[in-house]
Amino acid sequence: MATGGVALSLKEFHVMGDTRRAFTAEYKSQAVGFVLDDDRTLAEVARNIGCHEYTLGKWVKKEREARDRARADQPVSESERAELIRLRSEKKTDAATIAQLEMQVAFAKKVAAWFANEQR
Repeated sequence: MATGGVALSLKEFHVMGDTRRAFTAEYKSQAVGFVLDDDRTLAEVARNIGCHEYTLGKWVKKEREARDRARADQPVSESERAELIRLRSEKKTDAATIAQLEMQVAFAKKVAAWFANEQR
């Protein structure tokens, strides 16, 4: 099958009463590459290569997990460490701001309810 100018080889086999297709590791790798590396949508790639979105989604999920494990094994660089510190600090500041705004909203609701009761 051809997808975006790249030919993918499909290996199919049939067992009596079974219509399941088997895909080669190379086929899966190329299909996943279209989604992860070429920024194509899962639906688009599945439609183009002729497999179900759920099947391709499982392949993509498996590859993402493998890539995440590979990244987790690498040490964090100084710039990444500095960014983590900055983001964690921003998270704390944002959480405090959100808590303050939620208190203000709760107070405003109470004031509105009080005025509504006074109008009666």
